[in-house]
Amino acid sequence: MTAIQIPLNSGFGFHSTADDVIRGVDLTRKVSIVTGGYSGIGAETVRVLARNGATVVVPAHNLNNARQALGDLAGIELARIDLLDPASIDTFADGFVRSGRPLHLLINNAGIMATPLARDARGYESQLSANHLGHFRLVQRLWPALQRAQGARVVGLSSGAHRRAAFDFDDPNFHQREYDRWIAYAQSKTAIALFALELDNRGTSDGIRAFSVHPGRIETGLQRHISVADLQALGFRNAEGKIPVDQLHMYKTIEQGAATTVWCATSPMLDGMGGVYCEDCDIAPAVSSDHKALNGVLPWAADPVLARRLWTLSESLLD
Repeated sequence: MTAIQIPLNSGFGFHSTADDVIRGVDLTRKVSIVTGGYSGIGAETVRVLARNGATVVVPAHNLNNARQALGDLAGIELARIDLLDPASIDTFADGFVRSGRPLHLLINNAGIMATPLARDARGYESQLSANHLGHFRLVQRLWPALQRAQGARVVGLSSGAHRRAAFDFDDPNFHQREYDRWIAYAQSKTAIALFALELDNRGTSDGIRAFSVHPGRIETGLQRHISVADLQALGFRNAEGKIPVDQLHMYKTIEQGAATTVWCATSPMLDGMGGVYCEDCDIAPAVSSDHKALNGVLPWAADPVLARRLWTLSESLLD
């Protein structure tokens, strides 16, 4: 476990919204990129950042959907990206770097969840490729713009699902082991937490700090590959296909779901800090591997040795 996982008692919590945590923060002349920023908590993140003065670039796989979702929201720029396609990532990032603009906030929000087995053109499992490797490549290519900000933050959307799987360095792409879409999802979320840890270690000298976030349990389009029968088998839906009454308290609204992301991206409380996993608008406690409650960060997602090892592996998988 790592000693930096110590809650700050931020004054915010489970029920706080993105508007709550950003109150009083002026983002005028700040530039942000939010992947997946046109649906779910990503769209709410974009709305809140833009409303508080930021210019927000939203790279999207489907530009028409992005235009329809974000409408005429002021301060928004759209661009195309496909996180499963290295050439697409490079085209977007190179164009942004050539613009000469600083990048103050990079929010790696896009992701896929519990998908059937699919592979990108390189043969990499799609959840690992989109959720982690695509964003890893994006950070690498945007590094000059992050440096230019002279004080940047990178926020990665991890998940409490990281507790279901450590990162499998022997077979990360499920070439030998049987594919399990939930384990693949959990592994990708563990990777995001480890990535933030090592990114912060490498970026601090350039003024780049990194955080990973568990947004909470929220109903969004992220669950589009999960059927009601799947949720019933997991105990997340009752016989009528509804959330059981005794679980309703575990769910956040979209406005609440975006809060921890926005808090990590903008809160002055985190000035001079980084490399931490956050939940409910605070730094999460480090917990043991047999921790039963659904809070905290488990050892395999907060280990600096594993984080360095993952960075090395990810670099080797870039091309």
